[in-house]
Amino acid sequence: MVDISPIKQRARRYAGVYLAIILFFISFGLGFLFGKGWLTKNQITDSNGQVEITKVIDINRYFSKSDSVDFDQFWKVWDLLKANYPKQPVKDVDLFYGAMQGMVYALGDPYSMYFPPKAADEYNKGLSGEFEGIGAELSVKFGILVVVSPLPDTPAQRAGLRAGDQIIKINDKDTKGMDVNGGVGLIRGKAGTNVTLTILRKDEEKPLKVTIARAKINVPSVMLSWKDGDIAYLRIMQFSEDTQDLFSKYINQIKLRPAKGIILDLRNNPGGYLESAVDMGSEWIKSGPIVSERFSTTTINIHESRGSHRLVGIKTIVLVNGGSASASEIVAGALQDTKTATIIGEKTFGKGSVQDYQTFSDGSALKLTVAEWLTPNKKNINESGITPDIVVVEDVAKEKVGEDVMVDKALELLK
Repeated sequence: MVDISPIKQRARRYAGVYLAIILFFISFGLGFLFGKGWLTKNQITDSNGQVEITKVIDINRYFSKSDSVDFDQFWKVWDLLKANYPKQPVKDVDLFYGAMQGMVYALGDPYSMYFPPKAADEYNKGLSGEFEGIGAELSVKFGILVVVSPLPDTPAQRAGLRAGDQIIKINDKDTKGMDVNGGVGLIRGKAGTNVTLTILRKDEEKPLKVTIARAKINVPSVMLSWKDGDIAYLRIMQFSEDTQDLFSKYINQIKLRPAKGIILDLRNNPGGYLESAVDMGSEWIKSGPIVSERFSTTTINIHESRGSHRLVGIKTIVLVNGGSASASEIVAGALQDTKTATIIGEKTFGKGSVQDYQTFSDGSALKLTVAEWLTPNKKNINESGITPDIVVVEDVAKEKVGEDVMVDKALELLK
């Protein structure tokens, strides 16, 4: 015999009454919404039933009310721009997308941004590993447009750009106050065309001018080679759509050889998809958290280790530098906290916030910071980055051609 609680008994007894009340409110609400929807449709369409943008704007003015903001001022500025700007016509769609970008920019968060349709398409291509440009990841730090990382074997790297370079001009355009969208939009362009960057670099007294020929960039997110015959060298370019499939394929090759050690190179890796980072870290970590997302002081989402853990027990060295950001910091932090790898190199970029990415029906998109990332030991990546276990500072200007002091140090430790 099943024991039913008193609450459930009352619910059964009065179920018919509850249902009748619910149905009444549903029918009333539907009637109200249908009537209001019919009225609204008539207010925003022309005689042929087509939606008119000016009518949408007018009705939006009517419903845009706030106790703390005078939206009338917004519409006054809108009208003044439309009426008085000398380069006419001023398009509603341009003002609309510009207002959306400005609204997100007002958050003061360099990682939250609104992409108009064309910019969203370019951003999506970048995540897939295909775009036309110079091959450099950009960010805004302390209000300045900076290079997070030049991707290997790209025009940016061949021209000598480095992580941390501050871009003060793109061609003749001053970048002061420019967001990442604006910078990327000016730097990217048709393959074969040139862009000139004026940069400030640490230890350089004067600004440097670098002219770079744009090219079609198609970089695989994972590459495998071998050092000294039995040391697997895995270079992770970014955490994109194909990362886990490529990484899984190379793990199988590493297990078949087999490898006596692994060098996981995350230098100048700007990050990418969270799920790819969790999958990667899980290959070394049998159980427990890989990373946690803190949405507020009381809301935490923990991403536990998953998968088959095929690299557990293989001695691993992780290489990082100032261009290692976001998802690459998640992997480095997880392997460091669980003592499953030794981290060597330079302190990472410190980009430890979570972005939610939503696309809209017109092709535009919003990338919005919604949380912070914490390592398994609850270190806030966004505030401190990842400090290596062993500091190895690269001096590219002094290194010989083909020399790599971090890889050499990793091989020394593995032997």
